[in-house]
Amino acid sequence: MTRRLIWFALLYLSTILSGTALSASPAPLWAYNLKTEYQKDPLAVQAPAPRFSWMLRSHVRAQKQTAYQVLVATSKQTLKADFGDKWDSGKVMGSQSLHVVYAGKLLTSGALCYWKVRVWDRGGKPSEWSLPAPFEMGILHPEDWKAKWIGDGKPLPSREEDFYKDDPMPLLRHEFRVEKPLARARLSIVGLGYYEAFINGQRVGDRYLDTGWTDYRKRVLYSTYDVTAQLQAGDNCIGTVLGNGWFNPLPMRFWGSINLRNALLMGRPCLLAQITLTYRDGTQDIIGTDESWQTAESPVIRNSIYLGERYDAQREIPNWTIVGGVVGWQKAHLASPNTGTLHAQTQPPITIVRTIRPLKIVEHEPGTCIVDFGQNFAGRVRLWCKGDAGTEIKLRYGELLNPDGTLNPMTAVAGQIKSHSPGSPYGKGAPIPAEQSDTYILRGGGEESYSPHFTFHGFRYVEITGYPRRLTRGDIEGQVMSSNVESVSDFACSNPMFGQIDIVTQRTFQSNLFSVQSDCPHREKFGYGGDIVPTSEAFMLHYDMATFYQKAVRDFADAVRPNGGLTETAPYVGIGDNGFGGGTGPIGWQIAHPFLLTQLYRYYGDKSLLEEQYDVAKRALETIRSKTPNFITQNCIGDHETLAPHSDGVVATAFYYRFAQLVAQIAKWIDRTNDAEEYTKLAEEIRNTFIQRFVKEGVVDIGTQACQAFALSYNLLSADQKDLAMKHLLTNIREENTGHLTTGIFGTRLMMDVLSQSGHGGVAYTIANQRTFPSWGFMLSEGETTLRETWKNSDNVYSHNHPMFGSISAWFYERVVGIRPDDSAIGCDKVTIRPGLFGDLKYADGRYESIRGLVAVSWRVRHDGKYDIAIQIPVGMTATLQLPTSDSTWITESKTAPRKQVGVTSLGMQEGVALFHLEAGKYQFRAPLPR
Repeated sequence: MTRRLIWFALLYLSTILSGTALSASPAPLWAYNLKTEYQKDPLAVQAPAPRFSWMLRSHVRAQKQTAYQVLVATSKQTLKADFGDKWDSGKVMGSQSLHVVYAGKLLTSGALCYWKVRVWDRGGKPSEWSLPAPFEMGILHPEDWKAKWIGDGKPLPSREEDFYKDDPMPLLRHEFRVEKPLARARLSIVGLGYYEAFINGQRVGDRYLDTGWTDYRKRVLYSTYDVTAQLQAGDNCIGTVLGNGWFNPLPMRFWGSINLRNALLMGRPCLLAQITLTYRDGTQDIIGTDESWQTAESPVIRNSIYLGERYDAQREIPNWTIVGGVVGWQKAHLASPNTGTLHAQTQPPITIVRTIRPLKIVEHEPGTCIVDFGQNFAGRVRLWCKGDAGTEIKLRYGELLNPDGTLNPMTAVAGQIKSHSPGSPYGKGAPIPAEQSDTYILRGGGEESYSPHFTFHGFRYVEITGYPRRLTRGDIEGQVMSSNVESVSDFACSNPMFGQIDIVTQRTFQSNLFSVQSDCPHREKFGYGGDIVPTSEAFMLHYDMATFYQKAVRDFADAVRPNGGLTETAPYVGIGDNGFGGGTGPIGWQIAHPFLLTQLYRYYGDKSLLEEQYDVAKRALETIRSKTPNFITQNCIGDHETLAPHSDGVVATAFYYRFAQLVAQIAKWIDRTNDAEEYTKLAEEIRNTFIQRFVKEGVVDIGTQACQAFALSYNLLSADQKDLAMKHLLTNIREENTGHLTTGIFGTRLMMDVLSQSGHGGVAYTIANQRTFPSWGFMLSEGETTLRETWKNSDNVYSHNHPMFGSISAWFYERVVGIRPDDSAIGCDKVTIRPGLFGDLKYADGRYESIRGLVAVSWRVRHDGKYDIAIQIPVGMTATLQLPTSDSTWITESKTAPRKQVGVTSLGMQEGVALFHLEAGKYQFRAPLPR
């Protein structure tokens, strides 16, 4: 929705609805947007007792739910008769609309159910029943899998250098019969590392690089598809092709030392799949992978998640997914990948989210051209071509061009593998440099097209050699890929650069969601905890991250080291920089686990995850505690990518304090009272020691912006030191750095927030509005279309697609528009709204579709010394409205004194800010501007 549409829609609705009193027969309250385990109409619910959630809507203010009733039935007809043959909750008093736990009859694997809900409003009036919502159970127990792991039976290479040679991936196929009229058919499938599936010649689903990356020793994710429409009566055929993915990585040494094959469960690609046929008469057949399946070699003759793919179209086998389409294939072999438990994949799958055409194509030399897509992104290309059989087309990828216009791939090479050195530290056979590339070998005989199957790249530019005709914009497209998380927000304001920064940030975020939140989509692709900590709230304000971050939490739990410590990345890849021994990560990376737990509770209200994961967080804290007897630790990488001198002790100890606080808070939420008291005491001991060790006359250690921001944000200051500390920070920003920041990824998030929260939003605005180095505006001025890894430019080392400085977009929503989930919120039930009346801003608009519904704010400065602000709050949420003003007596709501309006309670004035409590509804305030 555009800025203008948001504003006028809010303005109109607020005006006509504001002040509407609750009559004896108010407009109805009703439930909508029903979800099961966070998903709409899921096909594979793994939880034996699923949780149900819904949103609430009403046309009047201050409405709320006072009771609910849920019905679960085995058919639409039964549910339509208002009978829950699986569960009838009865009338349950209360306002709960999130995560209502099923408490009915036992649900079995594959069971199809339908549910609906009705609610009672604040006056005790019941709503109509909601529309029904289906859900299906996944494969709940190991014995319910009627399939076996299979593969082509080939051994892995015995020599490292042989991993880099051609090695055709397996095709696997099977023919089967549908004997009776079908009610439904479901395919449950997992390929290690990746798979693509076809039925009767048609591709199954729109997922790519499936399923999500986990520690396969602990958990393996399977996907479930509705394939009813792809099947026919009688004979059918299913075929799959497998890729290496993260299950069979190359043995090259990242940075000359890290070999992924030493950290990950790995093996020859293999498949587990079963089709469940449910007939109209209620009977079932299950077709599972076993030795009766057939195998042959595929045209994918090399594939690497980093180096790309080599595809020989001459090896394609026509009709191999059609009944009777092949002869002479070998029998499949049983495989034993020694994996962990199987779980339904719940996070959004990787898909092609959009396509783009080149901005320009330049022929650099005969037979070689450079394709410029005009923006950095992650994904792949699709190429259309026609030529002689055996013609090789090579595609090389990069983020930059050299000064002479040739491709510069160096910021995107895998693991900084760039140059030969004595002793082959990168491993025998590793390419130098380890750049991203794909090769397509034409089959000949007509028009053909190609997209890589089992890799993705991060790039803006593609160098193409060997293309058999003049390449045009119609011959190639960029396919932007990402985990398809739902967008939940919009932002606009009067500063056009802020809007551009937000777009660039979103593009960066999208480039780094490939089943893990990665650091970059090319060089490493790892799920670093430290990158999550400063950016997770920005991600959650842009996208529905509930199931994605649930997976991230479990990934970190799966990666716990034997000593109880958490890792730097999840899944664990063997990296442990300045941790606490045994492969553990630095504390600012370990803290991602408890930090995400608290943020998931704050934004989505997921208490069951707290209970599941608490002992992991507690044990990690105890490991840190055992290594830190005097409460001061240096086990960190500091404020990563800061421009100022490091103070590792300040950053690490501040994180230790915050870690203890988070674990104490989680313990309190789940009624671990003794633990809550113990870790609250531990946090206070760390705080006292920190102040004694690092704080003197308001200067924190060496006094950098990061040092001051950590202490101010985490309240690691005595009462008499706070004003002095803020004064020192302001002096550092204004006088020593001419309104610029010097902070790294953590300090930037904390500093922007603490400045705005403490009445210095204008200083934060100055920082955000800079166009000279170092700043986001400076990145834009140098042509960046995604965020850099560092404030400085780099044409050889550092990535140009790194989300860790993307915390600025959270500041846009929380401090410019003014929508911020309250610190004490549970499932976003409370927000704070405060317009960003600083700098030269004239208006800002934003909407955020929370788990409870739409919260929207639109404000603009008038020409008469006042400003208007339109607000929408969903049912189930309340808001604290903070209106900076010079005179609260002139504030109106829908042209009337606020005290006369339904849903508005005045909370008085505090330091030039008028405070109001708002119930659900739409509002239109006008207030004098602050002086």
